[in-house]
Amino acid sequence: MRVLLTEDNQGLAQSIVQYFSEMGHAIDWVDSAEKAESILAHDTIEVLILDVNLPGKSGFELLTSLRSRKNSIPVLILTARAEVDDRVSALDLGADDYLVKPFDLRELAARCRALVRRERGKSDNEIHCGNLRFNSATKVVKVNQEIIELRPREVQMLELFLTHLDRMLTKDDIANRLYNFDEAYTPNAVEQTLTRLRKQLQGSTLIIKTVRGLGYLAHVHD
Repeated sequence: MRVLLTEDNQGLAQSIVQYFSEMGHAIDWVDSAEKAESILAHDTIEVLILDVNLPGKSGFELLTSLRSRKNSIPVLILTARAEVDDRVSALDLGADDYLVKPFDLRELAARCRALVRRERGKSDNEIHCGNLRFNSATKVVKVNQEIIELRPREVQMLELFLTHLDRMLTKDDIANRLYNFDEAYTPNAVEQTLTRLRKQLQGSTLIIKTVRGLGYLAHVHD
């Protein structure tokens, strides 16, 4: 997942960022709705975790603004407000889900995965691609029922290709989804990760082709 966290509580935000990063997700953190708006205007984000009480513009105001512009990004609201009226208001304004603080990080991650699955039109965490199986929750990769050990960045790249089969992805497309804003990467970092991934997936029916001058295309070889 490519996640944007908008939360002004530094301790909570750091815990979320650490947990999601350890799970292999690219996640960025901002502490205001205004900063989130700037990022959402230019970058591809798969799910927005949005706190209600923020300095300046509130989370509800940001959500209203997004939906008024027909931005359909999945939004999970974080709130300290347990009242039914507040939860109803969040959903009516266009939120896809909500969690009341305090919450378990495992549940937050699971709810985000559910939102991304729904956006992708899937009902479970399993992705089947010929003789390759990938579980987006456990990050287990199997080829012909044998577990393949991948590095975290390789897992991220594999999931990206599996969810964009038969679609051209440029090097920038891949880098924008694999790296957060604080991570520096060299121009050949994507190619190095791809080389390792291809080697690990030898024997699978997933083929990742390099299309010179355009990018990369993943497809299933019969």
